[in-house]
Amino acid sequence: MAKHGKKFLEASKKVDRQKYYTVKEAIDLAKETSVTKFDSTIEVHMKTGLDPRQADQQIRDVVVLPNGLGKTVRVLVFCQGEGVAKAQEGGADYIADSDEWIQKIQQGFADFDVAIATPDMMAKAGRLGRVLGPRGLMPNPKAGTVCAAADLPRVIKEAKAGRVEFRLDKSANLHVPVGKSSFGADKLYENVAAYLDAVKKAKPSGAKGQFIKRVTISSTMGPGIRVDLTNALNLGALE
Repeated sequence: MAKHGKKFLEASKKVDRQKYYTVKEAIDLAKETSVTKFDSTIEVHMKTGLDPRQADQQIRDVVVLPNGLGKTVRVLVFCQGEGVAKAQEGGADYIADSDEWIQKIQQGFADFDVAIATPDMMAKAGRLGRVLGPRGLMPNPKAGTVCAAADLPRVIKEAKAGRVEFRLDKSANLHVPVGKSSFGADKLYENVAAYLDAVKKAKPSGAKGQFIKRVTISSTMGPGIRVDLTNALNLGALE
């Protein structure tokens, strides 16, 4: 079992392990129990009843958080031709329009948080699957990160504003950042509500039994706070 520091142990004393908190209570407690010297991230963790091995029980979608994530998001765009001007218009930080860029990324360039591609560049971007895939950065139509050149300004601006991808992991869990501990509780609440609503809409056709089994809110390196499932699901209007 991992040993926790003094600050974590002190913060944990504020959390009642037998209690299921409302979303608002959990947000307040996550802010209060943040133990990092930096502005920690508030995260929502969800345990689902899905089977990740089944193709019709997958979840991969995006949500635009109304109050953003409170961090600077660096965007790289794979594009060419008219896409270059559109990427510049959208405020892309990097425009990968050549084989030199592919080589640069293969050699370790990683100073970006989101990668977007136009369809005509997916063949080249696809060569980076082993590099970008493990980091969750491979452009994907389901995640909305493969788009027509005309849509680049919108997609880039959404990425910078707080567009977050969520996907089911091998343990049937969903993990998503919803803001910073310095955010006001109301802003975090709005972001959590938007995320829960997005999960509802992403419920796969093959889902059987109880869709969401557990919801926990925490800060980076802080203790997990169990959320009352009825409160959480009503918040996002989940079935």
